[in-house]
Amino acid sequence: MKLTIIGTGYVGLVTGTCFAEVGHQVVCVDNDPAKVKLLQEGGIPIYEPGLEELVKKNVGAGRLTFTTSTAEGVEKSDVIFIAVPTPPQPDGSVDMSFLERVARDIAAAMTSYKIVVDKSTVPVQTGDKVAEAIKRYGKARVEFDVVSNPEFLREGFAVEDLMHPDRIVVGVRSQRPVPALQEIYAPFNAPIIITDINSAELIKHASNSFLALKISYINAVAVLCEATGANIQEVAHGMGMDERIGRRFLHASLGFGGSCFPKDLSAFIKIAEQVGYDFRLLKEVQHINAAQMDRFVKKIQETLWVLKDKTIGVLGLAFKQNTDDIRSSPALDLCHRLQKEGAVLRVHDPKAMEKAKAVLKDVTYVEDMNAVAEGCDALVIATEWDEFKKLDLDRARKALTHPILFDGRNLFDPAEMERLGFIYKSIGR
Repeated sequence: MKLTIIGTGYVGLVTGTCFAEVGHQVVCVDNDPAKVKLLQEGGIPIYEPGLEELVKKNVGAGRLTFTTSTAEGVEKSDVIFIAVPTPPQPDGSVDMSFLERVARDIAAAMTSYKIVVDKSTVPVQTGDKVAEAIKRYGKARVEFDVVSNPEFLREGFAVEDLMHPDRIVVGVRSQRPVPALQEIYAPFNAPIIITDINSAELIKHASNSFLALKISYINAVAVLCEATGANIQEVAHGMGMDERIGRRFLHASLGFGGSCFPKDLSAFIKIAEQVGYDFRLLKEVQHINAAQMDRFVKKIQETLWVLKDKTIGVLGLAFKQNTDDIRSSPALDLCHRLQKEGAVLRVHDPKAMEKAKAVLKDVTYVEDMNAVAEGCDALVIATEWDEFKKLDLDRARKALTHPILFDGRNLFDPAEMERLGFIYKSIGR
């Protein structure tokens, strides 16, 4: 099918590339000429495992093209996916200006029936507003349908998630666009849930908020584990074996970050507030998440006593592994807090250092993870990169002024670290 994706961020670029990979003809639109030029040449502006190869392959095959013209994208395609940013505002609500602008641009360019699919994460009842905007600003009085098709992609695993989804949610106002969406997604061999638009939009916020709740819950249990001598990993394993609970997202850590969970959680609380419900459960999820970082910083302070002029090595800057995304990164939050206390930092991340340089100043960026510990008073693991599990621990112990390691991701075994001579502090163990 002929498809257009408006917005080439993490969601839009992965979606468009994977649609092309299964045989659709895809036009990706972005208003950044430099990004479009890079993509036309086979490069990509983000790191996502497997994505660069697929972009080059499908550009070369002629199934994937890029343009700055929304009008061109609308003209060439029957189905238009909107995947533009919906950033948070100071009060927790969502900034809808990008979405509204795109809806107006689509309306102005439409000359025949189109299916407009909202893939951006939006508050419930946004579909009605998109339809109203298209109807209001359309130059030609043509028929159209607005569809909600929320994404469930994990950064670092986005290609895998899109090519092998566990479900596809499609929210519609009528049955007319359903066959087209079924045809688009037929190659992905996943259950397609057809529902009303409002339910589809709520499914996205409800899902992400529930996953954030699981993370905060296990982090709260980790506090009890530390207080009682229990092991959070054993507790989580015992819980996760119950199929009603499941093991995923039961990993004690520094807390959740990134561009989705914090934003979607705040937005869902605000959505509830606007319809008269105080979602106190989710407010507590936010509180637990913030307190988790407070406890970790306190653990470092209590161990090192004074942080001023102490040199601390930090492994990890991205908000999670397998991505260069630093938005709302707990690792960067930790770095800024340590700097505020006067610590001197040596830092490393396999993919995120270039992006981090724009927001994390006055630190030493180290290319080799095994060299980070040199001359440091302590070493901190802040992101769960698999590479860090292969850290040369003997070299790190010898390079540190004192063999102190704070593990914010529980990558190592406490007994083994003690045997190697480390003062080892992790979470919930």
